[in-house]
Amino acid sequence: MAGRYDAVVIGAGHNGLVCAFYLARAGLKVRILERRGIVGGAAVTEEFHPGFRNSTASYTVSLLQPKVIRDMKLADHGYRVIERPISNFLPQEDGGYLKLGGGLERTQAEFARFSRKDAAALPAYYEALEHVADVLRDLALRTPPNLGGGLRTLIDGARQGRRLARMPLQQQRDVLDLFAKSARTFLDSWFESEPVKAAFGFDAVVGNYASPDTPGSAYVLLHHVFGEVNGKRGAWGHSVGGMGAITEAMAKVCRAAGVEISLDAPVSRVLVDGSRAAGVRLESGEEIHADAVIANVGPKLLYERLMDPSDLTPEFLRRIRAFKAGSGTFRMNVALSDLPRFTALPEVGEHLRSGIIIAPTLNYMDRAFTDAKLHGWSKRPIVEMLIPSMVDATLAPPGRHVASLFCQQFDPALDWNAHREAAADTIINTVEAYAPGFRSLVLGRMILSPLDLERTFGLVGGDIMHGNMTLDQLWSARPVLGNAAYRGPLKGLYMCGAGTHPGGGVTGAPGHNAAREILADRSWPARLFGRR
Repeated sequence: MAGRYDAVVIGAGHNGLVCAFYLARAGLKVRILERRGIVGGAAVTEEFHPGFRNSTASYTVSLLQPKVIRDMKLADHGYRVIERPISNFLPQEDGGYLKLGGGLERTQAEFARFSRKDAAALPAYYEALEHVADVLRDLALRTPPNLGGGLRTLIDGARQGRRLARMPLQQQRDVLDLFAKSARTFLDSWFESEPVKAAFGFDAVVGNYASPDTPGSAYVLLHHVFGEVNGKRGAWGHSVGGMGAITEAMAKVCRAAGVEISLDAPVSRVLVDGSRAAGVRLESGEEIHADAVIANVGPKLLYERLMDPSDLTPEFLRRIRAFKAGSGTFRMNVALSDLPRFTALPEVGEHLRSGIIIAPTLNYMDRAFTDAKLHGWSKRPIVEMLIPSMVDATLAPPGRHVASLFCQQFDPALDWNAHREAAADTIINTVEAYAPGFRSLVLGRMILSPLDLERTFGLVGGDIMHGNMTLDQLWSARPVLGNAAYRGPLKGLYMCGAGTHPGGGVTGAPGHNAAREILADRSWPARLFGRR
């Protein structure tokens, strides 16, 4: 594998694989360097207990761009997603429950058990979100205008703002509400029932170390609804074989296109020659030179740990140090001897094939965040449980099951070496309160505290989004104004991870967009006028 490359990619997560594919398809010589012994980044399937496999970190599918799926022909390489029969099941503290999804009429009937007014408001709510989500879908595969880019910035800004400007006034108001308001304020304007508001408000705190009362949290709610599964908008599903099946398929496609993928090859430093990124040095001491260095790691990891501070301007370093990262996420995988039985709905049914949300009200979610701020982690955390073995028998032995526990709120700055086991016990106890006997079903568990997420996957502060999804860190400001078009502050340095537009989730969009910009910079007009 010796020699010079057109491009070297740091990290074999899904965005790095997507970016490498498009570059190799265009004829570039590309090498991916992955610190772990497995491709996929946070989208991997691993055995965590003898005979039990699961999606270790990222665990569900919706946001992966259909264009990426088509271009990489992932279906030809085993990509298959099973849609949830309903979106979510929310057991309530009084022993009741709410089911979300399964079609508009069915959800309205479910809401009517709590509030006829909320049931009647649901179609207009869905329509309002869909109009705004359409704008996000349109922007997802577009490069945000890069401030300081002169005439091109003005043209790009005008093009991307045209659709927003043409929206009716009411829809523009909805856009402003979703980007600026708290989830509670936004949902209070639509619904009166607390369980109904909780059903939607949960998405506002996913990967977001914040309260549903935090201004701007309504946007995170929106970010999680602009995806699709098998052509059905807003749906979520399970990747057969786990999330690793997706990235393994991507790796096969990349290798077929000529991409070299090196595992157990951690990068220690980005090499700089004058004002240009020139390659990377591995922890082994090997140096690899390339015309383009593409980071599929978060901005905090790239600029604060993989680069010499003297290679960056003091102003840029100040901005990066102020870039907010830390999601308060605690992830567990558990091996189960049997299915859990919830007090609210003890029989086996479709609710066990949905997202099981333990967060019955917005007040519950707010207390979870307040707890974490005061004590390090919530004593009654927010928990989403999925049981993928209900639809995928490859993950567990016959008659056994695996469950993903995706939990909020846990202070990313806490000493998790000292508290990870106690916090994991708190999570198990929280599920036990709604599904008596759950604790006795646990045969084994894998714990990923915020610190474990950072150590294992390079997610600084355990941030699954590579940085907070707040208004000051979106679009042209992701990661910082002036470096939002996937280009770093040095020539030849690029970013293709979730720390760039459009942000977190298994989307493939940053990788797709970064590849387009890298290829544009290699075109003869770009070379003629000295771009990159």
